[in-house]
Amino acid sequence: MTNHPGTIQGESSSPAGVDWSTHASIHLAGGGGILEGFGGVYRGTLAQMVAMIRNMPEADRAAHVIYKDGDHILTVPEIMSLAARPDFPL
Repeated sequence: MTNHPGTIQGESSSPAGVDWSTHASIHLAGGGGILEGFGGVYRGTLAQMVAMIRNMPEADRAAHVIYKDGDHILTVPEIMSLAARPDFPL
């Protein structure tokens, strides 16, 4: 989950772990469409977006996903798992 490119053999060129400072944005889940990537509700670091969804009422979380820089979409179970990590900064 880092934003560092790998080597030609597919090995990571960076230490293992989450790059909490990578760019991310919160989107409404199930939006779809070719321009969905431009429809972010909130933008900031991965840590900020995870904290924002973690702090939402549980009933509201399912309506959101996080787009992480590099075209990875995080769903609520993944987001809550990240929020529970001991290295989560917020």
